[in-house]
Amino acid sequence: MDRKVLESILPKVEKPARYIGGEPNMVRKPVDVPIRFLFAFPDVYEVGMSHLGTTILYHLTNEREDTYAERTYAPFKDMQDCMKEAGIPLYSLETYTPAAEFDIIGFNLSYEMCYTTVLAMLELAGLPKLASQRDGLPLVIAGGACTYNAEPLADFIDLFIIGEGEEVNMELLDLYKAHKEKGFEKKAFLEEAAQIPGVYVPSLYTITYCADGRVASIDGPQMPIRKRYVKDLDASYYPEKFMVPFLRPVHDRAVLEIFRGCTRGCRFCQAGFIYRPVRERKQETLFRQADCILKDTGYEEISLLSLSSGDYSTIEELSIGLIEKYEKDHVSVSLPSLRIDSFDKEYAKRMQGARKSSYTFAPEAGTQRLRDVINKNITEEDIMRGVRYAFESGASSIKLYFMIGLPTETYADLDGIVDLVKKIRGVFFSLPKEQRSGALSIHVSTSSFVPKPFTPFQWEKQDTMDELHAKQEYLREQLKMRGVRYNWHEAQLSYLEAVFARGDRRLGKVLLYAQENGAMFDSWQDYFQNEFWTDAFLRAGIDPEFYIYRERDVDEILPWDHIDCYVKKSYLVRELKRAREAVCTPDCREGCTGCGLGGRCFEK
Repeated sequence: MDRKVLESILPKVEKPARYIGGEPNMVRKPVDVPIRFLFAFPDVYEVGMSHLGTTILYHLTNEREDTYAERTYAPFKDMQDCMKEAGIPLYSLETYTPAAEFDIIGFNLSYEMCYTTVLAMLELAGLPKLASQRDGLPLVIAGGACTYNAEPLADFIDLFIIGEGEEVNMELLDLYKAHKEKGFEKKAFLEEAAQIPGVYVPSLYTITYCADGRVASIDGPQMPIRKRYVKDLDASYYPEKFMVPFLRPVHDRAVLEIFRGCTRGCRFCQAGFIYRPVRERKQETLFRQADCILKDTGYEEISLLSLSSGDYSTIEELSIGLIEKYEKDHVSVSLPSLRIDSFDKEYAKRMQGARKSSYTFAPEAGTQRLRDVINKNITEEDIMRGVRYAFESGASSIKLYFMIGLPTETYADLDGIVDLVKKIRGVFFSLPKEQRSGALSIHVSTSSFVPKPFTPFQWEKQDTMDELHAKQEYLREQLKMRGVRYNWHEAQLSYLEAVFARGDRRLGKVLLYAQENGAMFDSWQDYFQNEFWTDAFLRAGIDPEFYIYRERDVDEILPWDHIDCYVKKSYLVRELKRAREAVCTPDCREGCTGCGLGGRCFEK
């Protein structure tokens, strides 16, 4: 690629630093290696540079002498226009190599609304979007949470990685190297790759459908395809040199992954089921990693990352130990996923002393009945105690996350959200004025429930958009209080997310038509255009309501039934029944609940 042409267009775009590479701790290697691997993130640079999974795999892959892993991100609209006008294809940031010249392109699929961006990036690379039209290299592969139902993208991706990638990616690269040395033939490679546990090759599987549109059968060589997960997280690879972005990323801080998995069993939460079992890193490992990352990056904040950081076995000892160790260097510690029932008074004071001015809590539902339905396992007493500790520690800002449209929800549950906010305001104003730190700010956010695969609610229907809009408007009116702000996730995005979360292969045509219409960056409200999708569904002859407004029978074959995340379907059915009875299931740490992992749900 002519770099002079690239340099000539960069002054014309809004954020040229997205497209130049060369960041501190970027990997530089000779390009004459046997394997060139391109990590492709289907969103802008600032989002992709914050994604820990991609960061881990990028550095791990570059530990191999036979492979050079590079990066590319989705160019924003202004850059795309300039690239097309100048004839510049999608390229890597490390060496400016066109994407089409790599051996393997690997996409991360963390959100269903990135699918059209994947197709747009293939188009920018000059590659056929349909896998059946790509005879040779590069291979196009994908991993991430969305691969647990990969069917909507099955026509476009050569193979999917199901589960955690550290081990299976290395096995796949070993196999690819052996095939390349003897003369690469795509069909032969894919047939052998499908035998690697955790690898799903959709072209080897046949799906048939009933006359009413339901899945009739799924047939293929490996049934089921079991997810891969790293059994010893403490011994697994973790980079100690993180790249420092030239632009402020979405999460601008040093990241310590303290554990994976979750034992709580919230019935709406896909991550809580697909990432089991819980595996923790030892404190000494985390302290060593923190030293290395801070030394090589200069960050002033450490974020302790997990699905529920307060559940780490010795979270108070770890977090306070980090605060005390680095406070002289003015480095703060944050827990972005702290459960309100694991929040105590002394801990709040220590965190506030570390420059914590606001706290985020997720009650999810406004009434105890609905919290029991979703198995949140927290009480109003837990919530009020937590916010009181936060206010008494000096915080004046609280963020509250709820979901609307949950199964069995009524307007009484929405009133419960309003009542809860009123009580939280009351806690703040009940404190003596000298104890209040600044003006009260309560930020209430609601997302719309989306039924996800491998959860007890995978059989439930979603609220209609009219119902969701009515609930959002109701809360907007009811939450007009001094010091309270309310915002919500767009119902149209939740509608499409649900379609593709529970969809099948027939939706590939919809994605193709929507992207041809111009759909890309669909998760960005300013760029989402519903008419692209309305037209695409009409052209494909598919009714999206079939996928989301229909409660499914527990005996129905689901599009993802050939994937196995180790959680038994019978367990999910049992949890669905308990949900409808508003009966809670205890935390797995209190004893095995029989999900299918055989008591391995909590492995230190």
